[in-house]
Amino acid sequence: MKRKNKLFSLLIGLMILMVSCESIVDEQSLENTTTVEEVELVATQNEANGNLIELSMNTPGVTGYWDYNLGKALTNRVEFVYPVPGTSTFTFVGTLGAEFFEKTIDVQVDVLDVALDQDWYDLVSENTAEGKTWVFAGEGGDEGLWWFMSPPDNPDSYMSSWWNAGGTCCPPEDAGGRMVFDLDGAANYTYYAGPDAEPVPGSFVLDVENQTLSVSGTDILGAPDDRKSPTGVYQIMSLTEEELILYVPNNVGETGWTWVFRSE
Repeated sequence: MKRKNKLFSLLIGLMILMVSCESIVDEQSLENTTTVEEVELVATQNEANGNLIELSMNTPGVTGYWDYNLGKALTNRVEFVYPVPGTSTFTFVGTLGAEFFEKTIDVQVDVLDVALDQDWYDLVSENTAEGKTWVFAGEGGDEGLWWFMSPPDNPDSYMSSWWNAGGTCCPPEDAGGRMVFDLDGAANYTYYAGPDAEPVPGSFVLDVENQTLSVSGTDILGAPDDRKSPTGVYQIMSLTEEELILYVPNNVGETGWTWVFRSE
């Protein structure tokens, strides 16, 4: 009899627990506070459609962040100097309460009336639409350090050579090629495998704050499968008007690798 009473008490306890859990779930259920169509995105510039842009999401009850191509802002409002003339698309990623959403806004930049960070001019030149050409700072057999294996996971030792591949026996196949960066309507990147090679178009992202450079559509010079960055992102160790040095702490071959370029 006692055993039956204990079993009955256990069943009653389980039923109470289940009811309690259902009550908690019901109380914590999420609901949308608005619709994607009602989310208001606003871009503010001066009358000349200059490149100082303010983006804001003005709908109460909505939270999220702005992806403004140069980076992400974890707020509903962000102001930045944009380096690319022409029409650009910016994205707000957020939640309506019960579901996530993305919504975009297009902004036309007609004039770069606010100066860019110097890194942009160093990479693409003062004539941002014309751009700048970069080549390797050496050639095969010159014993120079311009394409070489370096210590992994140690940016401080980016100019320490474990194996001077480019300057000795084994330069990359595209050692005589070139790269062109420009801001002619977009952040354009063009790759040439050699002096007479056909152009391969792509795009690039210069992250000034984090000092990284990434390209898409193709890769940088000297990036065969076992040397390239597995993420497509290269750390900028030096960027001046005449010099560009990139480093990968762990490439596909699981070593560090360093690229040294000069402006043509």
